[in-house]
Amino acid sequence: MGGVIGSYFSLTKPRVVVLLQITAICATFSHDMLSGPGLGTGTLETMAVVLVGGYLTAGGANAINMWYDRDIDPMMKRTAQRPIPSGEISPNSALLFGVIISILGTFWLVMMANEVAAFWAAFSVIFYVLVYSIWLKRSTPQNIVIGGIAGSTPPLVGWAAAESDLQISTESVALFFESITEMGSLMPWFMFVLIFLWTPPHFWALALYRSEEYGKVGVPMMPNVKGAERTLFEMKIYAILLIVLSAVSPIAYGGLDESDIIYHVLGWNAVIMSAWYASTIWRIDLDEVPDEDGRKATASRSFFDSMIYLALVFVMLVMSSMGVSGAVVGALVTIGIIARIEWTKRVSLGA
Repeated sequence: MGGVIGSYFSLTKPRVVVLLQITAICATFSHDMLSGPGLGTGTLETMAVVLVGGYLTAGGANAINMWYDRDIDPMMKRTAQRPIPSGEISPNSALLFGVIISILGTFWLVMMANEVAAFWAAFSVIFYVLVYSIWLKRSTPQNIVIGGIAGSTPPLVGWAAAESDLQISTESVALFFESITEMGSLMPWFMFVLIFLWTPPHFWALALYRSEEYGKVGVPMMPNVKGAERTLFEMKIYAILLIVLSAVSPIAYGGLDESDIIYHVLGWNAVIMSAWYASTIWRIDLDEVPDEDGRKATASRSFFDSMIYLALVFVMLVMSSMGVSGAVVGALVTIGIIARIEWTKRVSLGA
């Protein structure tokens, strides 16, 4: 029985989903620090609601994705042991499971949060399944770029859930659009754009040395279709855009101007972190000889550093929501972690 439950649980891709929900929880935290009376039991309750609803909807989308990819997963080493190709769960059972928990997650957010939070959770499921999995993934090397919209929505869900009185208007298209996008702050949209710009260079760093299997099963990846040089060039473009976004990060907080200390602490901290991440992309050596596992060390380091970068940026955003002292502590912590990472790299390379 435990094995069956574990197999269904693995359909949801728990490690990926948890990472997504952390960004949603950070959005909830920042909302209550910036817009509300501060942290309290209400914040913890909202975080729990977001975590459950977000996990169900995102996990359901992943399960449906595995159902759709049941023809190619057995042909790739990294996916051959998933529950469907390994025979642990039938394709129809996986599809039914994914649809049910996606619906449950959406209704959970409607009942426990509000319609706007539920809308963005449902939107991410539909976009991920229909637009990314079924349409883009097997038709264009830009699949991860456009498909990244689905993975960028958790902060919208988290912020909308914290902004408890939001409702969807159906009186007109204009009012509908306004009701789902107007959340009283630029912060959730800043987080959305941040994740959207981060996704391509994060994924392509891995694709530089892991995309051959996808090519064999007919899934176009940027290195296979456009070449490694073009892939790295586009990664650098996104890295530059992240630096530009970081430079305007204080605007997302609203009400800050250049006379505020937090404006400079937050802005420079964001720029330093994005410049550091960009440097990991510039250090990728396309001529590097892969190791016995086919891994290129510089690309692999950029891939793992990208996850640290995203986590640190959200730490910075949350800490800066607490005011000047929080922003200063956040800057010291994040820059200290980056310095330690770089020192460790120097020592290992020296050895």
